[in-house]
Amino acid sequence: MASRNSEGITEGGLARPLFHLAWPIVVTQLLQVAYNVADAFWLGRYSADAVGAISLAFPLIFFLIAFGGGFNVAGSTLVAQYTGADSDGSAGKVAGQTLGFVVCIGVVLAVVGRFSAGPMLSVFPSDPATAERVVPLAQSYLEIFFLGLPFMFGFLAFSALLRGYGDTRTPMRVMALSVALNVVLDPILIFGVGPFAEMGIEGAAWATLVARAAGGVLGVAILFGTDMGPDVSVGHLAPDLSYVRDIVRIGTPAALEQSAGALAMVMLTVMIVTFEPAVIAAYGLGNRLISLVFLPAVGLGKATNTMVGQNLGAGNPARAEQAVTLAAKAGAGVMFALAVLAALFPEPIVSVFMATDTADAAATIGYASEYLRIRTVEFAFIGVFQVLVGAYRGAGNTKTAMVLSMVTLWIIRVPVVYLLAFETSLGATGIWVGVALGHVVGALAAAAWFTRGTWKEAVVDAGPSDPAVEVDGVAED
Repeated sequence: MASRNSEGITEGGLARPLFHLAWPIVVTQLLQVAYNVADAFWLGRYSADAVGAISLAFPLIFFLIAFGGGFNVAGSTLVAQYTGADSDGSAGKVAGQTLGFVVCIGVVLAVVGRFSAGPMLSVFPSDPATAERVVPLAQSYLEIFFLGLPFMFGFLAFSALLRGYGDTRTPMRVMALSVALNVVLDPILIFGVGPFAEMGIEGAAWATLVARAAGGVLGVAILFGTDMGPDVSVGHLAPDLSYVRDIVRIGTPAALEQSAGALAMVMLTVMIVTFEPAVIAAYGLGNRLISLVFLPAVGLGKATNTMVGQNLGAGNPARAEQAVTLAAKAGAGVMFALAVLAALFPEPIVSVFMATDTADAAATIGYASEYLRIRTVEFAFIGVFQVLVGAYRGAGNTKTAMVLSMVTLWIIRVPVVYLLAFETSLGATGIWVGVALGHVVGALAAAAWFTRGTWKEAVVDAGPSDPAVEVDGVAED
């Protein structure tokens, strides 16, 4: 199975397998974002305060999800390298170990999140209007949302493991079914249709929970009940320390990287909630729109992860480097084209997601349009950054990816936002400029490190049942 699945990825032309991997990832990420966009679309027609509440809730959601998601990076990388090394037994075993480990983390975080939503929101300083109108809505949303984390983590593990194996279409189909369910349930539960009472923001949370649960259960059933992906059995769920150690060694820097990114979002939110509600809503709305724009870069980055992992596993670092170069050029080109469109038409794009018959909504559209226009400066850089970080992760060099993300977020973005927003007269405009600057510097740093070539040293060195790998260039036995 491994050899067949590696065809095209480790042999032949590069463009075809790269884009065959990338486009389903783009669609899957688009569907992932559709959860948030559907909530923003319907809640934007329910009330501006509900949109602001989602803006407050999202950084906390992202923080808890990011920590568990880092270990999915380890699973995807190890499955890719074992598959490239033609080691099906190890690929199946590490897939089962990753799934069990990540779902357990999801259960723990669900309990923590459910009972800590209020205290977590209390760290955000806010003006009286936000504290009275927005924070209680955010807490209601979070308390329901966190209950679905184990199911969400199950789906994310399923998606990452199949991606490492080279199958990106099956997760896309499962996600499509899950999102369709969410889209149907959102207006029914938010506004109350038929036998369902109007639930407002809580209805959006319940719709997402049910849809995530359906996707998680179906994904796990496919992984264990079909021949799609690595050969996983129920017995592979029993903890094996030799594999768990590798997952933790590779996954911990990735978890720290993603958690640091989430903490940076929390820090930015702490600063932003001191502004008026329209700025808060514009920040959340703008981030959701930009997350849509960034999908091609994200897709190419994750496809690069698989290409690099399988080719290093197959002992072909030159081909891995060629794949990274091709993906970086494609990412920069596509993102530049999207930047031009977003810079020319920001207000019509933003207006789609907000009703315009209230003063609050009009102010939100104005701020969000300015935010989108300013951030177009970084679009081409984010294309390069996502691809290069994907390459480092695919090689198992998650420490390098972590350091680059720290530079982008904590050395550049957070300090610059503070300086421009609070120490100059720019106000909200300073937030938008500071956020955009981070990825420009991050992409330049990632490109400089890439030219050193040291990332190509981390490869799987294993037979069919040997779990030993190299992590960041250090052999682990």
